[in-house]
Amino acid sequence: MKMKILFMGFALSGLILTSCGDGSKKEEDKERMEQMEAEREAEMQAEKERMEMESNSIAAKAQETDTLSTLVSALQTAEMVDLLTVSEGPYTVFAPDNAAFEKVDKATLDTLMQNQEELSGLLEYHVVEDEITSQELIEMINDNEGVFTITTLGGGELKASLEGEKVILTDEAGNKATVVQADIDASNGIVHIIDGVVMKKS
Repeated sequence: MKMKILFMGFALSGLILTSCGDGSKKEEDKERMEQMEAEREAEMQAEKERMEMESNSIAAKAQETDTLSTLVSALQTAEMVDLLTVSEGPYTVFAPDNAAFEKVDKATLDTLMQNQEELSGLLEYHVVEDEITSQELIEMINDNEGVFTITTLGGGELKASLEGEKVILTDEAGNKATVVQADIDASNGIVHIIDGVVMKKS
C-alpha cells in the first residue's frame, strides 16, 4: 500500500513538473512571438519613416520643380542624387534654375556634363552642410557688416549680401546670383532657388 502511495506521489510530482514545464515553455514562446512582432512593427515603422523622408527630400523637391530639371540632370550625372535623398543632412542647397544654366557658356556646360568629377565639384559648391533659412541668412549678413561668408560642401566660399530685400551670392570668380525663391522645406534641409550658376575660382 505504501509503495502504491509512493508511486502515485512520484507520478503526481512528475505531472506537476511537466505541467509547469509546459507552462514555462508556452510563456517563453509567447514572449518570443511578442518580441518578433514588436521588431517587425519597428522595422515597418522605420521603413515608413525612410520612405516619407526620401519622398520629401531635397532631391525629391528638385524633381518636383519644373524649373530645376537641368539641375536634376546634373545631379544624376554627378551621382549626387543619393546624397540629397538618403543622407539626413541637414543641407542648404542654392539651386540654380534652368535659366541660370542657360547663361553658362554652352561649351563649358557640355564639358562639365561630360566630366563627373568637375561637375560634382561644381554642384558641391552650391551645397552647405547646415540648414540656413532666408531669415537666418539675412540676420547673419546684417550681423557681419553687410557680408556673410558661407563655406560650401566642396570647401569653397560664397559671399552673401543684400541688395534691397534680395539676397545676393557672389562666387569666388566674382559672379553674382540672386535668390529668386527661398525656403523650400525638405526632410533633410532647405532649398533656395537662384538665378545663376556660382563657380569656384579656377
